[in-house]
Amino acid sequence: MPLKSHNPLTPTQRYYVKNTNDGVSRENAPQRKLVKSRKRTGGRNAYGRVTSRRRGGGHKRQYRLVDYRRDKIDIPAKVQAIEYDPNRSAHLALLAYADGEKRYIIAPKGVKAGDTVVSSNGAVEFSPGNAMPLSVMPPSTKIHAIEQTPGRGAQIGRTAGAAAQLINVEGDKATVKMPSGEIRLLNSRCRATIGEVGNSEHQNVVLGKAGRNRWKGKRPRVRGVAMNPVDHPMGGGEGRTSGGGHPVSPWGQLAKGFPTRKRSKPSNSQILVHCTGKKLKR
Repeated sequence: MPLKSHNPLTPTQRYYVKNTNDGVSRENAPQRKLVKSRKRTGGRNAYGRVTSRRRGGGHKRQYRLVDYRRDKIDIPAKVQAIEYDPNRSAHLALLAYADGEKRYIIAPKGVKAGDTVVSSNGAVEFSPGNAMPLSVMPPSTKIHAIEQTPGRGAQIGRTAGAAAQLINVEGDKATVKMPSGEIRLLNSRCRATIGEVGNSEHQNVVLGKAGRNRWKGKRPRVRGVAMNPVDHPMGGGEGRTSGGGHPVSPWGQLAKGFPTRKRSKPSNSQILVHCTGKKLKR
């Protein structure tokens, strides 16, 4: 989908770059049976305290129920429409199965209205949108919407433009190169979808004005050095200052160079090559 910039008649349009969304349905209302209400918290927990800052406001949204399991086996489905989803960067494809049921899936690149996709346990046509276990896919296949545990549903490769690559399959283990460059082992019974996620131009969109972030529910961010000492460790000082110390959070945690990933994650033992290129010992 090509990007579109405007003749700057206003200051907002000077840097505004939007996605033309060619091929996306112009009908605003989603399928009524495939949506549910989405309660907004404003970043507050059950006690009303802010636990995630800079959230609030924004346009109302309805959450689309997406089929991450693809568990309707060997039933062909026709793509009725490609729809916009306000809750994610990728678009959704509305599938109409031969038995009359309708479901949403993440729209793969190259799939358009009128195409037919299928989910199978065996080797079917290796075309974008078809889902199958990793064990029946040929090496070097581009995949997305990958399960991390068999039957749990897709957890990896769901954002716009994302694509992993199947390196090889040996027995019950499959080696997959993630979009980040990380190489890890997965169960070969995990299902994945052929192709890459569509709407890859999403990363090149320029909002153009602060108001568009407010429509998303994102509030302004105040720098720590602009605060008072009572509000932030980097606040205060005579005159203007850039801080002078190591950047930290309002609670003193280092903001740069401090590891935040938990070492006790069970899936860490399945990583062969870290996203930085470092080979890990198993």
